[in-house]
Amino acid sequence: MACPSNNTEDLNPALLPLDWLLGTWESDEPGEGCFTTIKPFRYTETLTFSHVGQPVINFTFNAFHAENKKPLHRECGFIRMQPGSNRVAFMIAQNSGLVEIEEGELTGQQLNLQSQALARVSFAREPHVQKVSRVIQLRPDGRLEQTVSMATDNEPLMQHLHITYRRQASFT
Repeated sequence: MACPSNNTEDLNPALLPLDWLLGTWESDEPGEGCFTTIKPFRYTETLTFSHVGQPVINFTFNAFHAENKKPLHRECGFIRMQPGSNRVAFMIAQNSGLVEIEEGELTGQQLNLQSQALARVSFAREPHVQKVSRVIQLRPDGRLEQTVSMATDNEPLMQHLHITYRRQASFT
């Protein structure tokens, strides 16, 4: 299920610093995932950032296995900015049963986020995620780049995912 978008509405002025995110982005080559407890893997991903005129950006992230194209991971949620500041919050629900609030700062066209709160379904697979950090940046070549790091009950914070995307469609 995708968050609804009605891009006939003007972008809320509070979100203008994030207008570079808006649109659909697809990985231009497979991203790489690794962690000490899993085999390294390659994946493709589509990101969609949209709005309905409210002071919130809606997003969906859909990842697929690079070789067999089977669905892997899904995230959806909302992005807010603290008015009058460069503070940003991502509110994320994942198909794994994890729910996150990540907060951080926008510097130019780079978001640096750290988990502030994590919750999970009672029957989530162990080891449990304890911390997430995420960097999303628009590179000078026009590609979007995302690096996600995580820590679990058993492992310190380390890089988990890295991928780049090309814009497929733009929303304003």
